[in-house]
Amino acid sequence: MNQLEPLPEIGTYPRDQHMPGHRKTWIGGAAALVLVFGAVELGSHYLWAPAPPAAKPAPSVSVSTPLQRDVDQRLSFLGQFAAPKSVEIRAQVGGTLKNFFFKDGAVVHQGQLLFQIDPVPYQIKVDEAKAELESANAKLALAMREYTRAQQLKATDAGSVENVDQRLADKAAAVAAVDGAKASLHDAQFDLDKTRVYAPFTGKIGTHLVSAGNLIAGSRAAASPTTLLTTLVSIDPIWLNFDMSENDYAAFQRQRAKVQGPLANKVEVQLGDSTDYNHSGTLDFLDNAVDRSSGTIHARATLQNADAMLTPGSFGRVRLSVSSPAPALLVPDAAVLTDQGDHAVFVLGKDNVVSQKKVEIGALRGGLRVITSGLTPSDKVVIDGIPTVKAGAPVNPQTGAIRFGPDQD
Repeated sequence: MNQLEPLPEIGTYPRDQHMPGHRKTWIGGAAALVLVFGAVELGSHYLWAPAPPAAKPAPSVSVSTPLQRDVDQRLSFLGQFAAPKSVEIRAQVGGTLKNFFFKDGAVVHQGQLLFQIDPVPYQIKVDEAKAELESANAKLALAMREYTRAQQLKATDAGSVENVDQRLADKAAAVAAVDGAKASLHDAQFDLDKTRVYAPFTGKIGTHLVSAGNLIAGSRAAASPTTLLTTLVSIDPIWLNFDMSENDYAAFQRQRAKVQGPLANKVEVQLGDSTDYNHSGTLDFLDNAVDRSSGTIHARATLQNADAMLTPGSFGRVRLSVSSPAPALLVPDAAVLTDQGDHAVFVLGKDNVVSQKKVEIGALRGGLRVITSGLTPSDKVVIDGIPTVKAGAPVNPQTGAIRFGPDQD
């Protein structure tokens, strides 16, 4: 009987023997599964990989050629209105205030009665002065008769020279007494007249500061405290005071030398509640020196104010034209770029590529910025969509339009 051969250890086979068929099949299947899952994993990686980013479209902007318009050169300042005449109404004589004859804040006319002070004490002084004058005139008449009689007696040797001289002296004293009485009467009459306070000029009056029945103090020369009754300011015409910087003054002087006549002196004024320069006046004063502390020179314009719309103390913007209108190019102020004092605009070039162009700017006109140099009438300026623009990059240009707005500048 043949002996059985020992079985090989698990997991080992003799090198010269082949693995059983079912073992080969299992290993082959496992390898196939590894390949399949590996392929699926690699395939999913390639299927879900992000696509490369698409190129950004060129930004859309509006472009336009500069607006061409005739504009003049102007200077603009902030000014304050002032009354050419301003007075504090004070009593020149004291006494009890009887009444006042105006409405607070109203326009009063020159010579209009404003206040009445009790005149009785001053009328008494006038009557006394009149009596003194009558007495002095009577004494003068007597002295003149005595002097005439003394001359007649001397002519007949009945009188002496000394008597004539004495009567002459008495006559001179009587004349002086009459002159003194006249002065006293004039003085008393002056005080009586000052019990009635009149408007010294036409203007706008303030509020009454003293009511009827109050005792007020007065003094002709203001040697003692006096009572302030009210204030009065003139309103037509009215002044507008403003200050020019040294540079503006120099520019004004250069232009004024070229353009003589009304243009150099005409001003336009905008009130604080208005958007239009609807008041006009005349520049009629320039100070004779520049203020060293502020570097400015004081100027003044005069305006008519028949409707009393302009009030002393209020502010207004004054615009001064210093040259005749001349052709200029204008673009929206928002289209002008500023960098450390330099100015530039974006202009459209070949293949719709934009570039920066350095420009020199002037004042605002109709909401637009005057370009004094750096642009040509044919340049296509980017006027809208500027934040999306980069120099040297293409854009998608759309035709825009530049419009001249209300000329408020």
